Amino acid sequence: MRSLSAKPLLIVALGRTLSALPIVCREGMVEVRRVPAFPTAGTLDPSRPTVIVLDRILLTSIGEDAQRVADVAELVSLVGLGDPDDVEPPPNFPVELLTSFIPGGSSPGTVLAQLRGAFRHAAALVAERSAREQEDQRHRELSELTRVGVALSTERDLLTLLDLILSQARRITDADAGSLYLVDRVENGRAPTDLRFKISQNHTLPNLPFAEFTVPIDHTSLAGYAAATGEPLVIADVYLLPHDVEYKQNRSFDEKFGYRTKSMLVIPMKTHRDEIIGVLQLINRKRSPDVRLTTPDIVEREVVSFGDDLMELVTALASQAAVAIENSLLYEDIEKLFEGFVTAAVTAIEARDPTTSGHSGRVATMSVGLAEAVARGGEGPYRGLTFSREQLRELRYAGLLHDFGKVGVREQVLVKEKKLYPANLEVIKNRFEYLIQSAELEFERERNAHLMEHGTKGYGELVREMEQALLKRRIQLERYLRAVVEANEPTILPEDRYQELKQLSEAIYTDIHGEQRPLLGEEELRFLSIRKGTLDEAERREIESHVAHTFRFLRQIPWTRELRNVPQIAYGHHEKLNGVGYPRQIGGEQIPVQTRMMTIADIFDALTAADRPYKRAVTTEQALDILHMEAKEGQLDRHLLRAFVGGKIFTLTTPGSERP
Repeated sequence: MRSLSAKPLLIVALGRTLSALPIVCREGMVEVRRVPAFPTAGTLDPSRPTVIVLDRILLTSIGEDAQRVADVAELVSLVGLGDPDDVEPPPNFPVELLTSFIPGGSSPGTVLAQLRGAFRHAAALVAERSAREQEDQRHRELSELTRVGVALSTERDLLTLLDLILSQARRITDADAGSLYLVDRVENGRAPTDLRFKISQNHTLPNLPFAEFTVPIDHTSLAGYAAATGEPLVIADVYLLPHDVEYKQNRSFDEKFGYRTKSMLVIPMKTHRDEIIGVLQLINRKRSPDVRLTTPDIVEREVVSFGDDLMELVTALASQAAVAIENSLLYEDIEKLFEGFVTAAVTAIEARDPTTSGHSGRVATMSVGLAEAVARGGEGPYRGLTFSREQLRELRYAGLLHDFGKVGVREQVLVKEKKLYPANLEVIKNRFEYLIQSAELEFERERNAHLMEHGTKGYGELVREMEQALLKRRIQLERYLRAVVEANEPTILPEDRYQELKQLSEAIYTDIHGEQRPLLGEEELRFLSIRKGTLDEAERREIESHVAHTFRFLRQIPWTRELRNVPQIAYGHHEKLNGVGYPRQIGGEQIPVQTRMMTIADIFDALTAADRPYKRAVTTEQALDILHMEAKEGQLDRHLLRAFVGGKIFTLTTPGSERP
């Protein structure tokens, strides 16, 4: 809408003589326009107070188009003018739309009074429309700010957020270009000294190279001045700055890229604590948003100043942006803090069980990789399944922490390499060494007794018999010990070896105190009789309890809304679809899809890891065959396994491999 100070307009029929017209014209306050026909609403300026004198001539030009008069009456004052004999409006006059009526032959004073009243009414109409338009504009601005605020509040990634802020600010101001600076954060409570150039946009030059740099927070640059003073800058032409200002515009960008920076709006972004967090800089407001400022002539024609109204609007936007940036930085700090916690937790796990070092990280990497592969092209029930950034982070944390419950398992159980604990095997070895020494001592005792009693008579033959018996005993004990050592390996125990161990447990020897004991104790036999692996049933239950420990531990953490499923995802990584897993023996739909992915990654890494002392690593091909066999038995999800194999997810943890 144009300025309300425009000269009022009086429209009369061409050829019509109005008695007060000379007075109106002589005052010079009104423009008179003579027309041959009644105007349409589209030809009138709604921001200009206008009075139309409606007489028989103009009424005739309207014909049957009554709506035309009604549309015009919403914009201007209509004053009816009768013929010389008309004392009141004739029947065909639109009386309900008239501001007043001038009888024919009225004196100049009467006409002038009626016109002045009509102009006051016209001015009131313009003022009302202006107020209504301003109200509508404010409503649109508030709606726009609300919409932008909602968009800002949902974005967590800092660079994406900054890009959104700058895009929205340029859009609502029709700015050709813009940039955004953030205050460089410092430690130990010291005051910040620099602004960091974080992002820029330019409609005219969209492919500009970008590099971060810093400017001091002082009065030398436009952005530095706004950050230092907290005051906005509205500049019509940065090439024509007053000589008494401290800040200067750096023209090196314009000179390098052939750009002309003219109007600028520089707004400090303040938090709710009135702290400056950054500076929003908008460049070259345009009359036509889509035009490119490629020549000086176009710049001169298209670029206008931002104005105080836009300064207020962008200041409001900058306040919202500052809060969003502060929240994003806080969220980033929380993420870093939590990453540190997760790293410490994984370190604690691996310190308890060094043999599985790197396992949690590999499982997390493969689990996330499998989720991304499914999102790229899942099959069966997973066709079209996608995962948000937060869900992938949730899965990664679950993978990293899935074994944390091992901190609640005895270390000797965690690192148990053989069926017997090292100290137990050492006791058995010492026992057999004692028995061999006892046999040798008995040999010497009997030989000396023979010499004392019989001398050399029959000595040679006796010694030979005794040596053969001693050798036989030594061989027997060494064979027994070898059987124990071989049975101690984490392999499947053959039936004949079990029977041999059983015989050992039934054999009796006399200890140093003269007490009779079995050659193998009951607990030693139980451990050595483990059919497969190194753990007995009690130890296996203790190892399996790490899953419940993990769940209880993770459930105590006050997870954010985006990460609240971490405990549940980690809880089921040893469950199987057919219900034969542990600890809850659940199956089917009770197991989250993220957990199913982690289970595949966990089994593959456990099979192929070369650092497990209690088992040999298998090849990738053998591991995949085992996974396919378990999928065929209904233990693993076959659709996810196909994605795992087809996407070569197992290569993600191979040194030097590239992500598929």
